[in-house]
Amino acid sequence: MSGTFVGMPAFPEAARAAVHNATLRGNLRHATHTIRAKRARAVAELDDWPALREAGRRIKDHTLRHLDRYLEQLEESVTAAGGTVHWAADAEEANRIVADLVKATGESEVVKVKSMATQEIGLNEALLAEGIHAYETDLAELIVQLGKDRPSHILVPAIHRNRGEIRDVFRSEMGAWGRPAPEDLTDTPAELAEAARLHLREKFLRARVGISGANFMVAETGTLVVVESEGNGRMCLTLPETLISVVGIEKIVPTWRDLEVFLQTLPRSSTAERMNPYTSMWTGTTDEDGPRAFHLVLLDNGRTDALADQVGRQALRCIRCSACLNVCPVYERAGGHAYGSVYPGPIGAILSPQLRGTASEIDASLPYASSLCGACYEVCPVAIDIPEVLVHLRERVVEGGPAVRQGNKVVLKPARGHAAERAAMRAARWAFAHPGTLRAGQRLASRTRRLHPRTLPGPGRAWSGTRDLPAVPAEPFRDWWQRTRAGRDGAE
Repeated sequence: MSGTFVGMPAFPEAARAAVHNATLRGNLRHATHTIRAKRARAVAELDDWPALREAGRRIKDHTLRHLDRYLEQLEESVTAAGGTVHWAADAEEANRIVADLVKATGESEVVKVKSMATQEIGLNEALLAEGIHAYETDLAELIVQLGKDRPSHILVPAIHRNRGEIRDVFRSEMGAWGRPAPEDLTDTPAELAEAARLHLREKFLRARVGISGANFMVAETGTLVVVESEGNGRMCLTLPETLISVVGIEKIVPTWRDLEVFLQTLPRSSTAERMNPYTSMWTGTTDEDGPRAFHLVLLDNGRTDALADQVGRQALRCIRCSACLNVCPVYERAGGHAYGSVYPGPIGAILSPQLRGTASEIDASLPYASSLCGACYEVCPVAIDIPEVLVHLRERVVEGGPAVRQGNKVVLKPARGHAAERAAMRAARWAFAHPGTLRAGQRLASRTRRLHPRTLPGPGRAWSGTRDLPAVPAEPFRDWWQRTRAGRDGAE
């Protein structure tokens, strides 16, 4: 299996194979139900959880409204602390910057602490093309890398694997990447963790370059923050001589006081812990401790386009807790790979189409990968109204283009494709704007209902092939209301 999502089919096609995999469904059901039950208990401990959630929403919205100012402040703070800031407009530029920085050190190996931004831009593949090997050090990311697999969850990228499968991957693949797994390795968690620890230790002690992401960046001091549970992040952030952090521009918060809110909501929403076992913070460089050189690569890669959309921009509030995945009935059955992105689940269904556009088959299908049940909104610690954005993006897909700025307005840019859907929506809009015509059409449909086909012709066949067409009533609602209710209680 390829380690990238390039060439993935549309969500319905990818999900069709996943829902027939009983082992995958069992792995997902057990893991997501366990995580969400623990999260519910952790959140219930806080009487002020709704207030914290609202505070997080407001902080994020304020920051996004003034993103330019806070990014400039961050650059000044990082530079003053001895770091160097690089700006990357897209994945290609970010990969080129990182590759050049690594080659300047003369090294051909790097260790990485889990970073979704680097997965988003395909950094590992870009570095390999330059002769540089990147080693993942997060346990789940290590499993994915060794298995030549793809991540399927934000918090637990190998959630689709059970312990037996992980044991088999370690036994067969670890030796090709470094220290091999013990020959008598079993599938007990303690033995699997110890095998990973021994395998990674030699890489930590040998590496001269580390690459990280960041959960947050504090503008007032230039401080970066990584929260994790295993300690691999602490090793990557302190042992190498050069540290390169690739971070999306939306990960910024103005002050340390703002950070306080998220250090309460993120661990409870993600790992169901009161606080993360490891919270690492660093500000530039120092003479006697940590890396001697620090580089921060600020990644756009579609984020400013998302920011221009007044409805869709709320996806940029996301703090990558994964709570929405763990309650989503669609994700539980389809798994993360079906989303064709490093960002799976409900948040991926609204984030990926905005970062990548809706021109591809997979991105055009993602806004429909939801039942709109609203469970994702209920658990989101920054109150992203994911169902609202999904409906908004469905409109964009039907209209056929991305959101673009025209003067002070944001409009949907017309594009080719989806002609039948656009025509149908425009016809419906015209009919609803002309009540007389709508009423005549409803009466005609009622009188000819016995002649109606059971399936739709042409493009509509795909819809009616898995659904029964609703029966047309013998009398339109308007006529029934006029006959039975007109004049009652002041109604007309």
